[in-house]
Amino acid sequence: MSWDEDGTPHPLALRRTGRSEQEADRLPEVRELEVLGWEPAPEDTLWVFLPYVWPPAARTWIPDRSTHWAVRTRLDGHGHITGVEAAPLADPDLHDLDWEADEVLTALGLPHRPPDRLWLLRPLGSHPTVGAVLEHLRTVARERGVEARPTAAFLALTRAELASMTTGPDG
Repeated sequence: MSWDEDGTPHPLALRRTGRSEQEADRLPEVRELEVLGWEPAPEDTLWVFLPYVWPPAARTWIPDRSTHWAVRTRLDGHGHITGVEAAPLADPDLHDLDWEADEVLTALGLPHRPPDRLWLLRPLGSHPTVGAVLEHLRTVARERGVEARPTAAFLALTRAELASMTTGPDG
């Protein structure tokens, strides 16, 4: 298990450089990889460890060139919107976005994610989408009495189940 610290990004990402004003899911390289069967890794805190335990042959990453936006809304005294302004988040604010993920990873005994990466995954086994794999993991957890929360027990179950999907008859 690793964050592929020394690995290189997917080759499609090498054609583009520099910051984009687009959000992550709108980056051209993300869309190109989706056509090839890759899906962005879920951003939910429950799955913050997922790229770490996902089989290496079914995961990749690209540099995060996206922009995260802060939206400010002005209201009048009656609660009516009088203006909306969007501005890119400053670098210190971007690092604050990762604090919750870092806390969860630390609690699980895992290293923090390498910065500035967007992870993409391919479905495993007979599951047609990453979402279907995640639903399978939730179902298995429920059947085994493991709460689907970012805990050591759920991490161990996920790790074992993902391994069985890659070595089983459909893997």
